[in-house]
Amino acid sequence: MEAGKRSGAGGCAERAGGCAERAGPVFTLEEVGKRNSSREAWLVIHGSVYDVTRFLEEHPGGEEVLLEQAGKDATESFEDVGHSTDAREMLKQYYIGEIHPHNRKKEGSKEPGRTSSGPASVWSTWLIPIVGALVLGLMYRYYVLDGRTS
Repeated sequence: MEAGKRSGAGGCAERAGGCAERAGPVFTLEEVGKRNSSREAWLVIHGSVYDVTRFLEEHPGGEEVLLEQAGKDATESFEDVGHSTDAREMLKQYYIGEIHPHNRKKEGSKEPGRTSSGPASVWSTWLIPIVGALVLGLMYRYYVLDGRTS
């Protein structure tokens, strides 16, 4: 699909930058990938494309952070940092379009096993501290109580 073709917003209002139900040009990841320098820096966040070139020098984390993610899907990095509501609002002014639906499917199924929530992380969150507490309890019992009888 050509850049500049219009498509529906596709649920864009509930995403991080909330493109306010605007429909914009549709870009492929290949097109976005060419914009990865300080002259032209584009990011994909939640399926929306943002031109952050003007924001490079103003970014509180430094321009290197943005340039590292430029030209690719930065959704995970954007969410990992835990941006404020103000930062998410600022994102709207850099919105230039949407990522092609074909590329969105790839984005969603990138690594389905790599999530930070779910049953696996609940077990590891609780299991490790419980086992550690049991080991410490047994060591305490063995060394302290045995020390009294000797």
